[in-house]
Amino acid sequence: MRCVIARYPFELTKSGVLASMEGVKPEPITGESVTIGRRRYPAKQVGAIVTRQDRRDFTSGEVVRAMARLGFTCHAHPDAAPVSEPASPLQAASALLGGGVAAAPADEHKE
Repeated sequence: MRCVIARYPFELTKSGVLASMEGVKPEPITGESVTIGRRRYPAKQVGAIVTRQDRRDFTSGEVVRAMARLGFTCHAHPDAAPVSEPASPLQAASALLGGGVAAAPADEHKE
């Protein structure tokens, strides 16, 4: 199938992509990714290997669109736990000690 990545046309096939990625160790995933075989690769890593271009020359979206058209499963974001608000030092210490101390608002003064 003809795909355009970084303004260059490529003739890509599913079997060709599988062969190119065989034996390649996946890098840590921080953004969009593609499942190839039983492994999940960052889209930029797949694009660099398949096209032999510098990663700065194309977007991960271009690679994801091409791989989706070839029938690979693409993922928008890595599976990560939701990020919560950092605890205040008092809350962190309380959690370490196993207590449930509620912090009083800082602007209240007793007279």
